[in-house]
This record gives sequence, structure tokens and C-alpha cells, in this order.
Amino acid sequence: MRARPSGAARACVLVVLLGATGAAILELVREQTGTAGFFVGLGLALLPVPPLMAAFRWLGRAAPGPWRLLLFCFGWGACTAALIAILANSFATEWMAEAADPAAADLLGSVAVAPVVEECAKAAALFAVFALRRPPCAGAADGFVFAGFTATGFAFTENVLYLGNAFEEDLAKGTGVLDSVTAATFFVRVVLSPFAHPLFTVLTGLGFGIAAFSDRRARRAGLPLLGLALAMAAHALWNGSSHIGEYGFYWVYCCVMVPVFGLLLWLAVRMRRARLRTVAAELSVYAAAGWIGPAEVPALASMPARSLARALARTTGGRPAARAVSRYTSDAAALALLRRRARQAGVGGDPRFAARERELLHRLWLRRATAAPALARAAVLEELLPPRSGPAAAGPARHARQAAPLAVPAPRRAELSAARG
Repeated sequence: MRARPSGAARACVLVVLLGATGAAILELVREQTGTAGFFVGLGLALLPVPPLMAAFRWLGRAAPGPWRLLLFCFGWGACTAALIAILANSFATEWMAEAADPAAADLLGSVAVAPVVEECAKAAALFAVFALRRPPCAGAADGFVFAGFTATGFAFTENVLYLGNAFEEDLAKGTGVLDSVTAATFFVRVVLSPFAHPLFTVLTGLGFGIAAFSDRRARRAGLPLLGLALAMAAHALWNGSSHIGEYGFYWVYCCVMVPVFGLLLWLAVRMRRARLRTVAAELSVYAAAGWIGPAEVPALASMPARSLARALARTTGGRPAARAVSRYTSDAAALALLRRRARQAGVGGDPRFAARERELLHRLWLRRATAAPALARAAVLEELLPPRSGPAAAGPARHARQAAPLAVPAPRRAELSAARG
């Protein structure tokens, strides 16, 4: 039996793959746009990237995923998926132009070929994260975030290409800035619809995220495929909108894209709130067992309190203390989601639960001496604590224990010593 490659070996392979495809796509785009167009397109395409990444990170902050996975998704979208899409779309369009009318080939390429190729290329990153990495407590929100980062990277590279070509065209014609193709392209792709690619791929991400919670093989395979099909359909409708009459683009934008964007925004807010409620309910069990302080639970379930706790820790212990609080809150949220996943799977449903729980609890104990006082003080300053203790204050913990008949290990002396040290 062959030994499975180590995590470091897999990481090296991915870095080499992303580096090679990144160098290839940069050179390919530079050849198509010219050097001047490449740098202008690069500068303009960078503008929507930080806001989009911040928006998706906002959703994921309730239970943040590892930055290395988020950067992998962005790199895959910007490098590997973009390279696959450019090569495959060019080949398919040239082949159809030789076999049929060139005008029909362009229409089929944008409506039928590009959505399939591009969404499949982006979905490969989500498959790698969910099927190969198998996050122990992943859910729909994680699919939303990973898909958003992947699509943001893809849209960035595509915008470099479109904006660079537009600038070269304006440069050749000597067009003024206000009447330029570059300004029109920037308005449509960066101002009017920067969320287009993320909107498509988020549908695939939701399929992967929801499937991660299902124990049925049909759902685990069918939901990602359904999400991918919806992403392809939305992408095809968007690409074909300019061919639907004179005002087709505006009808599709106003009647389809904006409502779907609003629906996904509403869903993102609900998922974030649901995650914070899960953190409060599940961590109450560990507070009752003595792993964390009761005052920490409301602070861990409040994003403003978390930020305040990091600021308080930074004023007393500097950046190392702030990082300790940040990691403590991340591990606590991961522990809450892990326990919820184990409860839904049933006793014995997740064989990795006990080992992962013990690992997260140990990490919490190591940082509790620094994080617990800051979180407790933040809960007081944010007025999150109940006015009095007693049965009312113990309600969430009791409710969580009734809903989750999973045993909570008691803190051991070695872990208590580590926490004090």
C-alpha cells in the first residue's frame, strides 16, 4: 500500500502548480494586451478585489477558515482556472468558426462554451477543498466564502484582459478618456457588475457546502452538480443578455442579476447570524463543563465583542496578545461548529470528532490565560452579560445539552497547568 503524500508535499505541489499557471497566464495576457495595456488593465482590475475579498471575509469571520485555503482558492481562480478558460474558449471558438459561421461561433462560444468551461474550472477549486481536504466543520457559509474568493480571482484576471485590450484599442485610435472603450469597459465590469462571477460560482459553492452536511451519497454528489448547473445557467443568461434585443442586457441586469444578488446577500446575513447563534448554544456546554468561562460565551458569539477583546488585549500585551485572542476566538467557533456537526451526524457518526475536539480544547487552554480576561471584559463593556445569574442565565447551556447528548470531556490537570503557564 502506497503512503499518502504529506501535507507539506501536497502544499509544494499546489504552490508549483499555481506558480506555473500564474506565470503562463500573465505572459498570455501580456501578449494579447501589450505591455502598456497589461499594466493599465492590471491597475484597474485590482480596484474591486479588496472590497470583494473583504465582503466574503466578513461572512466567514463568524467561524473563519484557514487563510491558506482562501488564498489557494483566489490563486486557483486567478491563475489555473483563468488559464484553462482562455485556452479552452479560444480553441472551441476557433474550431466552431472553421465548422460554421464565425458570428454564430462567437455567440455559441459566449453562451454555450464559456459558461461550462469557466464554471467547471472554478468548481475544481471547491472540489479540492471539500472533497480532498474535507474540512471537519464545513458548511454552506464556507462554500459561499471559498466560491467567492475563487470567482474574485478569476474575475480579476479576466478584467485585466478586457481592460488591457480596451486600452490598446483606445491607444491605437487616440480616443479621449470619457469616450474611450476603456472607460465603458471599466464601468460595466468594475462598477456595474463586479459581483457577476462571484454570484455564479457562489451557487456552486452552496451546493458543495450543503452537501458536506449530508450523509447520503446521492445528495453529496447531486447538490454540487445542481449548484454547478445553476451557475452555468446564470452565466449563460448573463453572457447572452447582450444578444437579447437592444435592451436585453439592462433587462437581465435589473430583473435577474440584481434580485439574485439581493437574495444571496440576505442569505449571507442569515448564515452569519445562524453561525453566531450556533457558537452561543454549543459553547454553553463547554462553559458548563469548565473549559471556558460563562462570560466568554456571549463575547465569542458577538463580532463587535471579539473585535473589542482583540483591541483590549493589544493595549495590555501587544500584537502577540491580540493574535492569541484572534486564534482563541477562531478555535472556539470551530469547536462549536464541530459539535453541531457531530450532533447532526449522531453518536458515532463522525469518527474524527473526539480527536478534533480534544485538539481544539487543548489549543483553547493554551491561550485562555490571555484571551479569557479580554473576552470577559469585552462582554461587560458591550453589555452582553445577563443582569443576574441563575436559571435564566443557564438556559442556553441547558438547551444545548438537551439537544446534544454528546459527552464533554473534563479538563485534565496537565491542561489546567498549561493554561496557567
